[in-house]
Amino acid sequence: MDNVPISGLDELNNHLDDLIQDPNLAIIPKLFDDVELQLTDSNIPPLIPSLLPKLTQILQQYNDDPAVIVSLTIKLLRPISFTQVLQLASEDSLNQALTSPAPAAQLLGLTILHKAAKTPTDAAILSVMPSLVTSLLTAWLSSPKVEVGQKASKVLGDLLDIDCPRPPPPPPPAPPAITTGTTPSHHELVLRRVPGKGELWKLIFHQPSTYNLLLDLISGRHPGTANNTSQLSLAQGRTLRILPRLAALNIDAIASSNILAPTPIHLTNGHLTDDDSDMEINGTTRNENAATNPPQQGEGLLQYAALRMVDNRDALMHLNLVDFFEAFVSLMRITEYSAVKEAIVKGLLRDAVPHDDMLRGALDTLPDRTVAEEADDLRAWLRVVMPPVAEVPLR
Repeated sequence: MDNVPISGLDELNNHLDDLIQDPNLAIIPKLFDDVELQLTDSNIPPLIPSLLPKLTQILQQYNDDPAVIVSLTIKLLRPISFTQVLQLASEDSLNQALTSPAPAAQLLGLTILHKAAKTPTDAAILSVMPSLVTSLLTAWLSSPKVEVGQKASKVLGDLLDIDCPRPPPPPPPAPPAITTGTTPSHHELVLRRVPGKGELWKLIFHQPSTYNLLLDLISGRHPGTANNTSQLSLAQGRTLRILPRLAALNIDAIASSNILAPTPIHLTNGHLTDDDSDMEINGTTRNENAATNPPQQGEGLLQYAALRMVDNRDALMHLNLVDFFEAFVSLMRITEYSAVKEAIVKGLLRDAVPHDDMLRGALDTLPDRTVAEEADDLRAWLRVVMPPVAEVPLR
């Protein structure tokens, strides 16, 4: 079957040559679709030298929606490793894709970066190209397109998993019983099988320029989210959804930082004024709300996102925050025990729960809403980490 000629290949090649000569020429989608449907891992490699350079050149000069071009390009790139892609496409061209206003081009750039999540060495190679990492973070948090945000979240999470310098969690001592709905083990939730090099973690969470970019995006201080309540909410929601996974990978790295975070700009119904400071929110006045406390030196992204970032006047974002705490607490239960982890979880809940009746109610009832096989263990874990009701200050 490998020697079967690809129908329409010559016609597509001619069309690509025409598009290079005249970028304003209308694309004929059928030519792309017909060839793409015939591609397999075995017949793709011989096509790469002839097709990929043409497709790359067209993408750089094409002004309309390049979805059909991108789809074929992604198919051609499927069997190629990250280092092989770097021999075919420059760092500048990858940045151009990631920063393109066209979602299809951004998805192409993200697909290429995702290849670096195959091995720790590839992830480390990506870490020496910080402009690609900042473009990844910016696309993740500033794109209004759901598919771009979801793909970027997957790419970032997988990259940080493979690059995580901690040893992978050990497998369970015995095969777990087959029970419908049972939570998978921590070992089953991670990709890496050997420790990573930790270079991406250093770049994102310890390099001031990169970390401050991340903080600016989720605090409304970056052009991609400033004065745009909808986009800021998307950025904050995406951050809250990835944090439990990052905490399961390396909670220490996201729970402390030498870089002081900015005070968030809450944009719900416009910028806050001094008159808003005593506004009642969820049963407590705003100046008692944990989100109004300024960031503290030494706090990491975890505390910033969970305690400072969200304006609880935004009902939807408040629900997102509660969802985050439910996922975070549940996932922390199944990760390996350490006194440091327990202290971090306790500290976070100690600061968040007393000021949020909805959050306390959600966590109190969480075991009742999980699978029966996990309920007792989750209930016991919550008794360890939740602040007692007696600690809640009287209002």
